[in-house]
Amino acid sequence: MVSQFCWGCLSGFRQTPRALLPRAQLPTPSLTPSAASFHTSAVRYANPLNRKTASRDNAPKFRESKSARMRKNKKPVDRGRPPAVGERKALRKRIVLSNTNALEVQGMQEFSNETIVDSRLRGAVVGLPVPIVSQLRAVQAFKPTQGWSLFRRPAVVLRRETLEMGKVFENITDGGDKGKVVKKIIIGPRGSGKSVQLLQAMAIGFLKKWVVISIPEAQDMVTANSAYAPIAGSQPVQYVQDQLTSALLLRTSLGNEDVLSKLHVSLKHPELKHLIRPKMTLNELLRLGVQDTSISWPVFNAFWAEMNATSGPEGFQTRPPLLVAADGIGHWMLDSKYRNPEYKFIHAHDFALVKHFLSLLRPGSSQSALSNGGILLYSTSASNKPSTPTFDLALQQLASRRSGVSESSPEFPRADPYDQIDNRVVDIFKPSATRSATEDALDLQILGGLSRDEARGLMEYFARSGILQERVSEDWIGEKWSLAGGGLVGEMEKLGSRLKTAL
Repeated sequence: MVSQFCWGCLSGFRQTPRALLPRAQLPTPSLTPSAASFHTSAVRYANPLNRKTASRDNAPKFRESKSARMRKNKKPVDRGRPPAVGERKALRKRIVLSNTNALEVQGMQEFSNETIVDSRLRGAVVGLPVPIVSQLRAVQAFKPTQGWSLFRRPAVVLRRETLEMGKVFENITDGGDKGKVVKKIIIGPRGSGKSVQLLQAMAIGFLKKWVVISIPEAQDMVTANSAYAPIAGSQPVQYVQDQLTSALLLRTSLGNEDVLSKLHVSLKHPELKHLIRPKMTLNELLRLGVQDTSISWPVFNAFWAEMNATSGPEGFQTRPPLLVAADGIGHWMLDSKYRNPEYKFIHAHDFALVKHFLSLLRPGSSQSALSNGGILLYSTSASNKPSTPTFDLALQQLASRRSGVSESSPEFPRADPYDQIDNRVVDIFKPSATRSATEDALDLQILGGLSRDEARGLMEYFARSGILQERVSEDWIGEKWSLAGGGLVGEMEKLGSRLKTAL
């Protein structure tokens, strides 16, 4: 009978040790293999290798690296030219004011002295003239996040606040408010158009032939990115920033070259006696501080004195009004990143340039801040806002006074007992009974969203430029106006420029 088991199956069974078998049952040595002939493993009953022996065989040799070895490429990989110093920052801050792919809006009116006071044009979008655009670019009024690159040319919407501001300029220039000084701080949520409101004010100032002084980013004066030095003999110690002062003089010179080239130096300036020539223009005076940064602060003081002069020698020319525009002043209400010799942080008010512009807001001066009239227009920033509890409290109290709330009323804002109050910031906004007759009290302008009519005019401009591919109707405007938080300009721009593709 044939067995059902094959030889391979039988060879897998465990064999009985030879020592346990009787001598008579011992098989022939030649017929008893120690292991299967086809098996490749070690002998079954051999002792396993020691762990230390196995690890010692695979261990690295003396002074041999254990890390993975990278194979070096024989041919070098060309990774391109690295960006030059400042190239990335220049690309990030690049201002593009024209888009050749956008449609040209036919029949769009120009931003002029007539349109800025015409209430019938409320909600219309008007284009900025080319000379005004060049001046605005010189004073760095444009921001890279304002969406100018979407349209064929720069244009602004005439909102209610723009028309009111145009009338203020008109009254100070040619009306019955000559020599008057208007002080305003613009606040509002993010995307409400505070920076664009400053831009429109500077555009009106250039149209009216005013002298415009612009501070595009107040943060640049307190971030410890520029050289500084103490002013000799100042008590308490004041610090001057020569490079930032020189940059301010350059912006003022480039933006107001037409006006300053016609005005001449009329006062004596002992600190610049060896540099001032007879019949030197104010534009040439500014250029002195641009060419030599070490004298930029004396040049600024001389320029400010010239612009506030009311009389002079024979042939004295009347000075035009001044417009001072500063954006993001919340960074001026706390300690800067600069340090004094004791390695303590320097307060922003200890810098001469910052102190000068903040002193213009201080009420109660017997002498006007601007002798020839003008406007002080300062703005806060909601997208780049530092934590300043004292400044926030001061703005709340200013808004309460504007609404007619008495300081003795329980509804008047009070300081939180757990907050550390900065008295230097509080003193700037304290009201005073004594004030110059030609100087208005500090006012607070709360900028909100556009009205529905103004939002409709803005969206129609998007559609006429070829950006918006939808039918602008009342229902559509109402929907987008609600989605934009009540007509915030920044949110309306996002909704108007959002592209839709047909499936």
